[in-house]
Amino acid sequence: MEISISSRHTDITPGLEKVVRAKIGQLDRYLDDLDTAEVHFDEARNPRIVDRETCEVTLTGHGHRLRCKVNAPDAFTAVDLAEAKLERQIRKLRTKLQNRHRGRGDTIRTGAAPGSHTAADAVDGDGSADEADDEPELRIVKTKRFHLGPLTPAEAALKMDLMGHGFFFFINSTTGRSAVVYRRDDGAVGLIDEAG
Repeated sequence: MEISISSRHTDITPGLEKVVRAKIGQLDRYLDDLDTAEVHFDEARNPRIVDRETCEVTLTGHGHRLRCKVNAPDAFTAVDLAEAKLERQIRKLRTKLQNRHRGRGDTIRTGAAPGSHTAADAVDGDGSADEADDEPELRIVKTKRFHLGPLTPAEAALKMDLMGHGFFFFINSTTGRSAVVYRRDDGAVGLIDEAG
């Protein structure tokens, strides 16, 4: 897997680079065909923020894109947290893909017939059983329907705050298209507008 490392407001030491290449580089053992990993570090300038280091990782390959963003007191802890988070995401994806392919008689990782798992399939590198195979697939458990009225993004953001939600879907009165306002990790509000 090809790994690119970048940073903003912080320096990448040789030790940190070595840890990134070791920890993020080994994630392709859970899913074949992960081609690239983009790792980006950023440090908050505000000294009152406890978890000042941000590590953002994007993995791509095999038509999939996995992303995580974590905050920690230092860059090394952030890499550990990102590795754990991405490992869970990969296991969920792998389980979903295996369930999809079981009817065809092969698994994603080995290409072997179902039931003929290797030791690598049954046990992780730390010796623990792969619990992701027991995780249920994501499913929709609740559906809401509501009238979409035209609003400005500022009005939609206000409604989102009043309802206590993390996002709000609406018709942008400026463009006449579907749009979403959402609460960002930094506390600001983002806008996703339908392209036209």
